[in-house]
Amino acid sequence: MSRYRGPRLRVVRRLGDLPGLTRKTPRRAYPPGQHGQGRRKRSEYAIRLEEKQKLRYNYGVTEKQLLRYVRQARRRTSSTGQALLQLLEMRLDNTVFRLGMAGTVPGARQLVNHGHVTVNGRVVDIASYQCRPGDVIGVRDRAQSKRLVTQNLDFPGLANLPSHLEFDKNALVGKVNGVVEREWVALQINELLVVEYYSRKA
Repeated sequence: MSRYRGPRLRVVRRLGDLPGLTRKTPRRAYPPGQHGQGRRKRSEYAIRLEEKQKLRYNYGVTEKQLLRYVRQARRRTSSTGQALLQLLEMRLDNTVFRLGMAGTVPGARQLVNHGHVTVNGRVVDIASYQCRPGDVIGVRDRAQSKRLVTQNLDFPGLANLPSHLEFDKNALVGKVNGVVEREWVALQINELLVVEYYSRKA
């Protein structure tokens, strides 16, 4: 299953608020489609599937990538659900988004893929790069790169900077001071249901 590139508001209407996917808010509050307004009883499987889909769409990962993250999270000593969220939150594209250098995670991924972002002084164009405490994230020393990030800083996706990050708007430099804490995850999700969803697959 490839990365989603279709209408984003359809996804938001179905799954609820996804701060990483889009800043727009849908005009209709009910799910899309012919039976969107009808009452439907959701099975336990459907509830778990929706929670998993929230992660996929919000962080812009493929099914294969998400399964890989679940397996990595299982190998950690901490709670699997919390470890999964930390792995996704510490991706370079999401960190660039949380610093305010891009309005959405797809926008941040484009910045990274096009070589506008540096980590510890070196250009890194891999969106899935795992940021670690001590990493310094900056903007490439080019006029176009600085202009793009400066424009994005005027309209950040999320207002509050997480406690594990710091950012200097004048120098356009951010620093990772630690690993993200659960309360700073902006997405409203029950990660335990995602772990349960994958318990039969991974």
